[in-house]
Amino acid sequence: LLQLWKKKRCILTEEGLLLIPPKHPPPPQQQQPAPPAEPAAKIKELHFSNMKTVDCVERKGKYVYFTVVMAEGKEIDFRCAQEQGWNAAITLQMVQYKNRQAILAVRS
Repeated sequence: LLQLWKKKRCILTEEGLLLIPPKHPPPPQQQQPAPPAEPAAKIKELHFSNMKTVDCVERKGKYVYFTVVMAEGKEIDFRCAQEQGWNAAITLQMVQYKNRQAILAVRS
């Protein structure tokens, strides 16, 4: 099926994935992103606490296609160049986040 892809700039943080429109300025570098102001309203954050899995990794031509499945069942499709390895980076960061949360839960 034909699918129209929207270009986004992605920033992987310790807490999740920021999706920024390509012509939008990046957020200031901080531990936690500041709450979006009016110009930053188009920035979306996919928080790891709401992510379930990274699925459906498929390599076709020069691209890797994968799906981020959110806890409420919503699926977000991604496409990136094979050499970028975004699917692996997102998965590793999500596992690290969930491990930190599990350790905090055991300690408390």
